[in-house]
Amino acid sequence: MVRFWRLFIQRIFQERRIAMDRIFKKIGCDEGVELLQYVNSVLEKTPHVKIYVGCDSQSFSNKTIYVTTIVFRNENRGAHVIYKRESVPRVKDLWTKLWGELQRAIDAAGYLKVEGGIEIHQIDMDYNTNPKHKSNIILKTAIGYVESMGYKYAVKPQTLIAISAANELCR
Repeated sequence: MVRFWRLFIQRIFQERRIAMDRIFKKIGCDEGVELLQYVNSVLEKTPHVKIYVGCDSQSFSNKTIYVTTIVFRNENRGAHVIYKRESVPRVKDLWTKLWGELQRAIDAAGYLKVEGGIEIHQIDMDYNTNPKHKSNIILKTAIGYVESMGYKYAVKPQTLIAISAANELCR
């Protein structure tokens, strides 16, 4: 079964290879970096770093901004973030907007995992376990999807480093 999913993921990324923009930016720098090359260079320098992936979005009157973040976490030495900011026409439906966040995080993590053999420590999802919050509507589906792809995940109210970074970059 695991082999089936691995082949399935590889096929999806082969089909979407051209469509996925793999240029990310460093915070405080306008220079773009190719995602896989950059992650490999970070791992060469600091092989014990943990990689967190997340995405957050913010809707405005005529557009929705998605920010996908890759966070390199050194246990006692802080973190380093690269990100990709994407503007699309306003997404009015909450489910679609939240699913867009998850899909962008999975796309980035999958690219690193399939194309680079890079281990992703965790996918951070900006969804709340408390049913009082609107983001709870997608929680069970998102967890099932992330687990089926073989990733660990974290959701609110846990501390989500990749989501915190994405949230700041959305504004």
